[in-house]
Amino acid sequence: MHTQRLDWWQHEHVFGQHQVKAGERRTLLVVLLTAVMMAVEIAAGLAFGSMALLADGLHMASHATALGISVFAYVYARRLAGHPRYSFGTGKVNALAGFASAVLLVIFAAAMAWESAARLIDPIPIALNQALVVATAGLLVNGASAWILAAPRRHDHGHHGRHHDHNLRAAYLHVLADALTSLLAIFALLAAKFFAATWLDPVMGVVGAALVTRWSLGLLRETSRVLLDVQLPGSATERLRSSIEAQGGDRVADLHLWSIGPGIQAAAIVVVSDEARSPDHYRGLIPPDLHVVHATVEVQRCRHLAGGGEGATSPLPG
Repeated sequence: MHTQRLDWWQHEHVFGQHQVKAGERRTLLVVLLTAVMMAVEIAAGLAFGSMALLADGLHMASHATALGISVFAYVYARRLAGHPRYSFGTGKVNALAGFASAVLLVIFAAAMAWESAARLIDPIPIALNQALVVATAGLLVNGASAWILAAPRRHDHGHHGRHHDHNLRAAYLHVLADALTSLLAIFALLAAKFFAATWLDPVMGVVGAALVTRWSLGLLRETSRVLLDVQLPGSATERLRSSIEAQGGDRVADLHLWSIGPGIQAAAIVVVSDEARSPDHYRGLIPPDLHVVHATVEVQRCRHLAGGGEGATSPLPG
């Protein structure tokens, strides 16, 4: 066999990861919006001596950093999508960034709960009017940011949809957590202003921390499944098995189906057949909506499969 003809069986492992995702542009816009609000609050806090403004500005800075991780992940995955060191492209960078952001969210929630508990034990005076202005401004900015990240786009469909984009979801949860914090703060501050219920401020902090932790744990579970190559749900693997075995003379002896990026899967299939066909035949039986972009198929010939005999097997190229 001539070496130059091997390219018939070779293919790239980019799988569309080199393309600019809509989530990248939206996340970058939110980072810029968050950074501007952060700079305004820190400057105002220093100029007017307001600890509330300064603290919220520093809080915004922490989320701007986390959102920056999301933007970096998009750029890194896109620019190195075709690098040979990545066996299945850079799709898992998306899940890795989502996992890192979820860890940061848990840390932020723990800090929020700790500070709230401390204020329950040892209350401090609250500059209610000033704090209400800060919370309202934060709610508006984070509400706009959440809308930008959640807004559907015409090209967000199929296996590139935002449903599978853990990086985008992590960015969305960060701004949603900020928006929730601001909303709960406004409720608590109004109660303190008009009903002297100052204890509600730290209580709402604990409630917010619990909700953020719950969201974060869900994202950690989803992204860790991708990072650890966990099998897709049984319904997906059974559909793939049924498609391969539909002709009756073919049996799937071994099957692995796992995610390698946002909405794209890889599969490893061992088929035992009494009338074995080429690996390409079995690849053609994979349901298109499973979005399997890389399939390794091994075919074993067994002439007595239908009768349950112990016929000798011999491998075909896979």
